[in-house]
Amino acid sequence: MKKPETGDTTLFRHIAELSGKIYPDMVKDRRHLHRYPELSFAEYETTRYIKEKLTGLGYAIHSPTPTGCVAVMEGGIASSKVTALRADIDALPILEDGDAKKDFISLKPGISHCCGHDLHTANLLGTAAILSANKERIPGRVVLVFQPGEEKLPGGASLICESGILEDLGVQQIYGLHTDPNGEPGKIGIRHGRLMAKPDEFSVKIKGMGGHAASPHTCIDPVVIISQIVIQLQTIVSRNVNPADSAVVTVGKIEAGTAHNIIPAEGSLFGTVRTFRTETADLIRRRLAEIATCTAQSYGAVAEFHYESGYPAVMNYPEQTDNVIGIAASLFGPESVVVMDEPYMAGEDFSYYLQKFKGAFFFLGSGSQAADSQFAWHHPKYNVDEKCLLTGSALMASLVLVEGDYGKSE
Repeated sequence: MKKPETGDTTLFRHIAELSGKIYPDMVKDRRHLHRYPELSFAEYETTRYIKEKLTGLGYAIHSPTPTGCVAVMEGGIASSKVTALRADIDALPILEDGDAKKDFISLKPGISHCCGHDLHTANLLGTAAILSANKERIPGRVVLVFQPGEEKLPGGASLICESGILEDLGVQQIYGLHTDPNGEPGKIGIRHGRLMAKPDEFSVKIKGMGGHAASPHTCIDPVVIISQIVIQLQTIVSRNVNPADSAVVTVGKIEAGTAHNIIPAEGSLFGTVRTFRTETADLIRRRLAEIATCTAQSYGAVAEFHYESGYPAVMNYPEQTDNVIGIAASLFGPESVVVMDEPYMAGEDFSYYLQKFKGAFFFLGSGSQAADSQFAWHHPKYNVDEKCLLTGSALMASLVLVEGDYGKSE
């Protein structure tokens, strides 16, 4: 790995010190956003809060979507370089729990930031402050994307990309991050190529014939049929997908019945498919439909199958991945970087940006016992150790301010 030059070492130190100075403001922003979460594509007050902060820092604001925004700052160094940084701003329909957050727990019942987007936003606001204070050091232009609707299809990233604003602003590369309860603050997780899976959704409605539970022979029981389908779906990955490929088929929800002594007329199951290759997703989609349809027919029932294609897989580019690894190692030491052996099977709409621009996505360690922040994404007690803001803001700012390739060998 190429070592940073003396001037860059001084800049790294300056960025880290500035991150420490604005840390209380980032914590304040995160907790404000946590108290007032808003669901996907309804982040109006969140957007107002973000725009007010960015305007005060001297950014030009664009609104390519009804919520969220894109902020632009021209640097003081003449350069063709245009780097974009992204944070997602929406919350989840989850009733929050957790004593560690009692001082700033969600004030909106049934809505919460149990995935870390509040911290993503606070982190990018902190990054915006670092960059504003170093405007004369910015080469070219920096573009900050505060994106709505990551948690809901079609994904806010797809709408930002469709607007064409990033091309209009000349974006060449883009970086994003996500909190990770599996890593501690100060750690960065990343890998080349496959990082996160393509998340598709499916549902099956079984239409049978209802009746009295004491007379099953006069009915066509959708509960039994759904049970058979769930079991058979487990053979798709084990018997149809190439063992060298990665795939997941999970049924997460079943609906049927109203009482213990009634056989219902219909029932439904809902699930998700996770893959990295379009060919694998197409294979699984076909087998899901075949199993659902044929199983239902064998019992004399009818199956209605619905499949919705989700975000593409997140595929990191080599050069930008190397930049994250090299700059993080220079900022925090080589031990701060964890090059992941395997990708995560969760999905992320950051993948849409990577279909248009070179870039990299990475994980920001946020889990600790002290902050009670080791619960999985989307858990009602999900929390973050806010000290990870020191790592995230300094690294994001450095990806803009530091010119030079720290990822490739000399």
